[in-house]
Amino acid sequence: MIKAVIFDLDGVIVSTDQLHYEAWKHVADQEDIYFDEKINHRLRGVSRMDSLNIMLEKADKTYSESEKEKLAKTKNDYYVDLLKQLSPNDMLPHVYDVLLNLKEQGIKIAIGSSSRNAKTILKYLGISCLFDAIADGTDIENSKPAPDVFLRAAEKLGVSYSSCAVIEDATVGIEAAKKAGMLAIAVFDAKKSEQADHKLDDIRDLLSIV
Repeated sequence: MIKAVIFDLDGVIVSTDQLHYEAWKHVADQEDIYFDEKINHRLRGVSRMDSLNIMLEKADKTYSESEKEKLAKTKNDYYVDLLKQLSPNDMLPHVYDVLLNLKEQGIKIAIGSSSRNAKTILKYLGISCLFDAIADGTDIENSKPAPDVFLRAAEKLGVSYSSCAVIEDATVGIEAAKKAGMLAIAVFDAKKSEQADHKLDDIRDLLSIV
């Protein structure tokens, strides 16, 4: 029996892909590194430093660890500034109604995101108070496809791993959910994953599963 649903944030609750792209493009242009939306797509669900390393594959020079840290900070500072544009109107369709419906059913809900900016994003969306727990990049050492963030979310909820469902838009997130022993529900790009237990065309269909 499903007692809790853990939501990825970027791409499930809200789409920040364009903002990430603009921030990484800002850094790439400063460093004269080729970067396009195809490369940006590879960064979905990936930690900040791993994303930076993917971006640097096109670089003409080798960067030291301290230089990489500086570039990552530049990207994040620019991204955080872009986040100020977000409002409740930026939530993906039907998400708010689904969250309310789950709460009315007594099902706990949590965020399980690798982003270190999850709490900031939720604040701008105006929905922080809806979630029973938030597990993000500040809580873990290993990003997806490691299961850490979902395991941490379940622990914060006080619910067994096997009683949790995860809803994800990235294949690495589905892999992480399965490693955590949780029901893996895919939307958008994650529907390509053969590991997904359910594949949704509409997030409202989640209500018929849990």
